[in-house]
Amino acid sequence: MIGRLNHVAIAVPDLAAASRIYRDILGARVTEPLPQPEHGVTVVFVELPNTKIEFLEPLGADSPIRAFLERSPGGGIHHLCYEVDDIRAARDRLVSEGARVLGSAEPRTGAHGKPVLFLHPKDFLGTLVELEQA
Repeated sequence: MIGRLNHVAIAVPDLAAASRIYRDILGARVTEPLPQPEHGVTVVFVELPNTKIEFLEPLGADSPIRAFLERSPGGGIHHLCYEVDDIRAARDRLVSEGARVLGSAEPRTGAHGKPVLFLHPKDFLGTLVELEQA
């Protein structure tokens, strides 16, 4: 059901500093910051030949990333994102198997302009999983 690893998301306290490390030290291509107010984050993507790394910085007082950074002030891996061919069919199959979808369970538009859903980390080995329509 899951396809390609789309990205690994890392919560960071300072988006500009994280971008500089990957761009200036590791020589990676880093996109411009993209505010995502509906998700409470500002993101940049480190574009690699086989996948991406997404840096997440809190946007607004209610950002879910803010709570993550309170527990891990230096940042850290926040979630893994996998592509699926049909996000609603994937959701329905996962729910029928007992998985929990976070939020309303209805796909929302993600940073790539495609529908996304998040799955409860307790159902996936302690890892928050994002599904993105391929």
